[in-house]
Amino acid sequence: MAASATIFHSPSLIPITVQRSLSSPTRIHFSPRILRGFHSLRRREYHRFSQNVTAGRFNSFSCNCLSAVSTTTLDYEFTDGGKEVELRLRLKTGETLSPKDISVDADGTSLAVKEKRNGLLITLLETNQLFDKIMPSETIWYIDEDQLVVNMKKVDGELKWPDVVESWESLTAGMMQLLKGASIYVVGDSTEINQKVSRELAVGLGYSPLDSMELLESFSKQTIDSWILAEGADSVAEAESSVLESLSSHVRTVVSTLGGKHGAAGRADKWRHLYSGFTVWVSQTEATDEESAKEEARRNKQEREIGYSNADVVVKLQGWDPTHAKSVAQASLSALKQLIISDKGLPGKKSLYIRLGCRGDWPNIKPPGWDPSSDTGAHPSFS
Repeated sequence: MAASATIFHSPSLIPITVQRSLSSPTRIHFSPRILRGFHSLRRREYHRFSQNVTAGRFNSFSCNCLSAVSTTTLDYEFTDGGKEVELRLRLKTGETLSPKDISVDADGTSLAVKEKRNGLLITLLETNQLFDKIMPSETIWYIDEDQLVVNMKKVDGELKWPDVVESWESLTAGMMQLLKGASIYVVGDSTEINQKVSRELAVGLGYSPLDSMELLESFSKQTIDSWILAEGADSVAEAESSVLESLSSHVRTVVSTLGGKHGAAGRADKWRHLYSGFTVWVSQTEATDEESAKEEARRNKQEREIGYSNADVVVKLQGWDPTHAKSVAQASLSALKQLIISDKGLPGKKSLYIRLGCRGDWPNIKPPGWDPSSDTGAHPSFS
């Protein structure tokens, strides 16, 4: 079974986005200045962040839905230099600071920067979700006049960071380099949720929004409900499957699919053309914490008779509020980002699957000429 990613979304978690006062992340070139307190987190004596604060840790396939960011400063600059990223925070003017007044703690995907002021430790920036992983032991920091400079080495030097933190803005900008034009399909039991999340994704990514319900109703000149009453749920599912076939060769689209038993995505035998893009299963849950939601998702993925179990990523919702559609869309992009970073060949593999005709042989793609109707299971496959 192909790798997948799961994210738990609670409506009580509202994203707090760091605002920058600068219009663009411009690197400040060094002039002859005195750099005070050049420190590396490789040296234990400089790792002084308060031990009663625990930085959030996440593996490559889970996160607590949205990045938690807090800050008391709106003035920072960020630069991606390829292998490293640099963060410059403006310190309060009129005060003389020494290295002992600064605390920097970096840990994988988290960063906490604090300044001691009038005997109190003030948070300048704190996030448990950097845009991607860093090497904590390679982090260095120093004071450059009225700026605190934090230099972090990226684990993935090829991934371009739009910003230091994972947010809606950085995800929509950064996912373009990862998706490489691949389309996204939003599936799940609720047509309404699928539609609203899809629209947010399309707007954020600059993709074309497509709605299978609107396409079907426009074609049939009747509502889905009246179609079901007249011809049954199977007829609607067959028709949507045909629509998905016609959309499978499209790129840079976000497709909202039908929910419920009449939707093609809910049927395991209707996924042949859904595999052409990245699929997000938005699933409501009664779980109250991340671990319970992840365990539920693992059980769901093992229930192969459920079509949604074929999805690339799963976003578990604790309740639903239409006003939080953008937050759910952000969680979806976060999950997709983790998935593609774990296997950067996936977008190319999706493209190959389309070029070979969407034959249903995902994820073990067979060589050209393979006929699914006469398959004996003895053919080699592309990795």
